[in-house]
Amino acid sequence: MTVTVRTDSPAATADLGAAVAELLRPCDLVLLCGDMGAGKTAFTKGVGRGLGVLDPITSPTFTLVRSYPGRLLLHHLDVYRLTQLDEVLELGLSELLDDDAVTLIEWGDQILAALGPDYLEVRIELGAEDDDRLFAFTPRGSRWSARRRALAVSLAAWTVEAAEATDDPSSDDRPGDAAC
Repeated sequence: MTVTVRTDSPAATADLGAAVAELLRPCDLVLLCGDMGAGKTAFTKGVGRGLGVLDPITSPTFTLVRSYPGRLLLHHLDVYRLTQLDEVLELGLSELLDDDAVTLIEWGDQILAALGPDYLEVRIELGAEDDDRLFAFTPRGSRWSARRRALAVSLAAWTVEAAEATDDPSSDDRPGDAAC
C-alpha cells in the first residue's frame, strides 16, 4: 500500500516530515528518493523537528553523515556522491542501523543492496508549480507493514484526494496546515 500526498511549500514539506516523525521508533530506516532539489532535506528538517532535534539540520552531501540528538537520535545520510557499495559499508552503516536511532538516507534507493528489508520508502517528485511536491510513502518489510494504517491516518491531511477536495473555495482546511 502506497500513500500518495502533496505539499505546496517547503514549510508544508517540513510539516509532513514532522507528522511522520510521530510514527518513528528506534532502529527505523527511512529512504528518501527523488531528484536533486526535490525536498529531501526539507522533509528531514521536519522529521528532526518532530523528534525534538534542536540543532539546525543541514544537508550531509559533503560530510555524508550527520547525527542529531532528540527524542530519538537522528542519523541523516546522503549517499549521492558514493560510487561503490564498499564506500557505503565504510561509513559504518551497519552500526548506524543497529543503533537505537532513526536513520534517514537521502538517495537511499542507490544502496538497497546494503540495507535490510525493513524501511519506509519516501519518493518525492516535483509538482506542477515551483514548490509543489508529490510524495509516495511505501512501507517495506514487517516493521513498517504493521504501521501502514497509522501512516495513512497520519498523512491524511496531505493525501492527494484530500488536497483536491480542499481546492473547493467553500472549504476552510488546506493540506499542509494540519497540526503536527
